[in-house]
Amino acid sequence: MRFGLIIRGQYPQGDDMRVRLREDLEAAKRAEQLGYDVVAKGSHYSSYPFQYIQQIPYLCQVAMVAPKLRLCTGVVLLPLHSPLHVAEELGSLDVMCDGKLIFGAGIGYREVEFAAFGSTQKQSGPRFEECLTAVKRLWSEEFVSMQASYFKLDNANCTTLPVQKPMPPVWIGANANVGIRRAARMADAWFINPHNKIDTLAQQMEVYKRALDACGKPFPDELPMAREVFVASSRAEAIRLAKPSLEAKYKAYKDWGQDKVMPSGDAFSGDFEDLMNDRFLFGSPAEVTEQMLLLQRRFGVNTMILGIHWVGMPASLAMEQMQLLAEEVFPAVRSA
Repeated sequence: MRFGLIIRGQYPQGDDMRVRLREDLEAAKRAEQLGYDVVAKGSHYSSYPFQYIQQIPYLCQVAMVAPKLRLCTGVVLLPLHSPLHVAEELGSLDVMCDGKLIFGAGIGYREVEFAAFGSTQKQSGPRFEECLTAVKRLWSEEFVSMQASYFKLDNANCTTLPVQKPMPPVWIGANANVGIRRAARMADAWFINPHNKIDTLAQQMEVYKRALDACGKPFPDELPMAREVFVASSRAEAIRLAKPSLEAKYKAYKDWGQDKVMPSGDAFSGDFEDLMNDRFLFGSPAEVTEQMLLLQRRFGVNTMILGIHWVGMPASLAMEQMQLLAEEVFPAVRSA
C-alpha cells in the first residue's frame, strides 16, 4: 500500500496566500520526511469563496523542496486546455521531478470554468478525449498532425519530453459510469474519487472491470483512490475536530454543482452525518486502519491519496494528522 497527500490549498478570502503557500510547501516537505509516496494537487478556476494556488506552479516548487516525492496532477481539467500546452508543461514537470510525475486528468463539471475557457459541459467529453489523445501522441511521436474539434496540430512537436518512457502513468478521475469506461479505455488507472459511497463504488467497480475486459486490458497494478481522512482518539472526536472545515468545503462543492454529476442517490445532503457516512475515513487509528483495509480488500485499492487539510483548518492540526497517520495507521495497514 502506498500513501499520498492531496494538497487542496483552498483558503478563505482575505488570507495572505504567501503564508498559506509556505505552509503548503512545508506540508510537502514533512510528507517526504514521514515517508509519504505522493503529493497531489487539484485544479479549479474562479474558485470563490476560496483562494487557490494553481497546481502546476505549486508542484514545480514541490519538485524542488521535496525531490523524493512522486507528483500527481489530481486532476488537470483537460477540456479547458490545448494539448500542446498540457504536453509541454507536464513534460517539463516530469523533468523537474526526475521522472516521478503522475498525469491525473479529469473532465470537470463547473459551467463557470467551461464558459471562461470557451467550452460547454456538453462538449467536455469529446474535448477530453481529443486532448488526451493528442497529449499522448505529442509525447510518443516526433511530429504530430491532428485536426480536432477545437484545435489543430500541424506538424507540431513537444519541446520537452517526459523522462518517463513512453510517458508518465495516466490516471483518469471519474464520477459517472461513462467516465469510468473512458478510464478503462484510455488510462492506466481509474483515479477513484473521494466522495462516492461504498455501495456506489461497488457498482462502479463492476463497470470498470467489465470495461477493462472489453478493452482486453488487465486490472491495473496500481489502483489509486482519494479519500478524506481524520484520526483522533475516537470517531466522535474526529468528527468534532474536522466537521467545521470539511462541512464548509462540501457546502461549496454542492453550491458549485459537483453532486449533480454524481450517480443517482449519491448527492451531498445538508446533513454532515449523512455526508460523511460511508464516504470519509474517520475515527481512532485502529478504526481508520480497518476502514483502509476494507477498501483494499474489497476493491483492490493500493494507493491512497488522503485529504487531511480543509478550508479554515489550522496548518498545525493538519501536520499533526500527517504524523499520526504515518506513525500509527500506515504501518498497521501495511503489516496487515
